[in-house]
Amino acid sequence: MNRCGLYDLGYRARISLKGSDRVRWLNGMVTNNIRDLALGNGVYSFLLNPQGRILGDMVVHNEAESLTVETDRSQLETLLATFDHYIIMDDVEVSNTNDRWTALGVGGTKSRSILNAAGIAVPEMRPLQTHAAQCDCDCGCVTCTIVRGEETAQESIPDFPHYESYEIWLAPENVAKTWHSLVAAGATPGGTEALEMRRIQSGVPLFGVDIRERDLPQETEQMRALNFNKGCYVGQEIVERIRSRGNVHRKFTGFQFAGSAEIAPGSKIISSEKEVGEITSVALLRSPSGERTLALGYIRREVGIPGREVMIGGFQFIVAQLPMEGVGTRQVQESLLQPR
Repeated sequence: MNRCGLYDLGYRARISLKGSDRVRWLNGMVTNNIRDLALGNGVYSFLLNPQGRILGDMVVHNEAESLTVETDRSQLETLLATFDHYIIMDDVEVSNTNDRWTALGVGGTKSRSILNAAGIAVPEMRPLQTHAAQCDCDCGCVTCTIVRGEETAQESIPDFPHYESYEIWLAPENVAKTWHSLVAAGATPGGTEALEMRRIQSGVPLFGVDIRERDLPQETEQMRALNFNKGCYVGQEIVERIRSRGNVHRKFTGFQFAGSAEIAPGSKIISSEKEVGEITSVALLRSPSGERTLALGYIRREVGIPGREVMIGGFQFIVAQLPMEGVGTRQVQESLLQPR
């Protein structure tokens, strides 16, 4: 099997920031270090309100003449409005570039070799590094930008050796021919259900589903989004207060059940007959060895110990370390490679 899934990332969006103050200004807006972000690299970050609650998440890329903010399309209006609100006397120009860009994704152990076979030369890249490329395929030359996936903590999963993923940012009119070139090179089109299953197994929170505007950054366990040495930004006082005074009371983690459990987002987590959390995402994994229900959600820290049993919707789940290792990981990858 070629082990390279191909999927549509048209739900992603891009915002361009230009102007001489763009780096200083955005560094004062988000939770991660933009000031020291090297050219051609990206970093995951949160945008907070003054009370330290999460307004959105994004990946910020440092390009030659601009900063590019990549986010989910559902967050676009909120981010644009918030950015506009905070630009006062700053030389910063914010523009929505969605009419010029869309994205495809490839993922699997053979992703890079499939890209190269399709005529898209991809060098060795670090996570979230960008590379300007051209697809020199039979259907004509296409200019695109390649972004290496983050794969946070995938190295710890035995069933995913050398897993890589890449995003291909390109003009909308070039999507069809690039898609066909990748399929011809051996990529297998995959659907959104399999992509969602992999997200849940990997423990990657989705804004609007697993991350809500009432959540605090440390509750999400996404410490890669925080930099404690960068200086002031909106909501920084609350983030620093949490760090100095101790952890928050709940945390984001995973849950597993060996079978099909009829639960849904919003289902309550029960331990010792007390409500200790709630579920935010659910996926049913089907494999030859049987069915397994995977879930993500928030639980009180003193209860959310990996291996501990909790009740969710009348079913006995096990609290799981993220990413969810062991049972089912290979089947998740195989499901990504099933034709739509």
